Amino acid sequence: MADKVIFAMYDDDDKLMDGAKHLVANDVKVSDVYSPMPIHGIDSIIGVEPTRLAITAFMYGLTGTMLAIIGIRYMMIVDWPMNIGGKPNFSLKENMLSFVPIFFEFTVLCAAHGMAITYLIRNKTLPGMPPRNPDPRTTDDKFVMEIKTSENTHIKESVLSKLIKDTGFLEIEEKSIL
Repeated sequence: MADKVIFAMYDDDDKLMDGAKHLVANDVKVSDVYSPMPIHGIDSIIGVEPTRLAITAFMYGLTGTMLAIIGIRYMMIVDWPMNIGGKPNFSLKENMLSFVPIFFEFTVLCAAHGMAITYLIRNKTLPGMPPRNPDPRTTDDKFVMEIKTSENTHIKESVLSKLIKDTGFLEIEEKSIL
């Protein structure tokens, strides 16, 4: 038997939230939700795990700080030492406070770029990748809930269809996945 994916479309985010609550209360696993804007609270309803993007941002920030320290030490102490404003040019330790703005800016630069690239790779939304969006109207004003029958094998398809029909959807579409 081929796996089926059911897409239930809603025209209001409150209807989608109520429908998701109804389905989850009846032990139906909702795979994903597509919407034109963030729906606050939907993650906890459908059981989405929190991301570790903040941890990666911290790691990218540490990398940026270390690269800034190594780069400034090499440029200002080893490669081309200069006496700027009477500051000693033989040790980074004495000059560290002068370079705090550079450390901060490079930390933010590396954290922001690393986080953005990680986000794009993790969500498979790099330029040129095919879209995973089931309906183009979800980028405008519609909301779609995705339910996979393979994740809900403990519920008969007829019961699953009835539970979905009780949610007040606008449209419903079934697709077979090979």
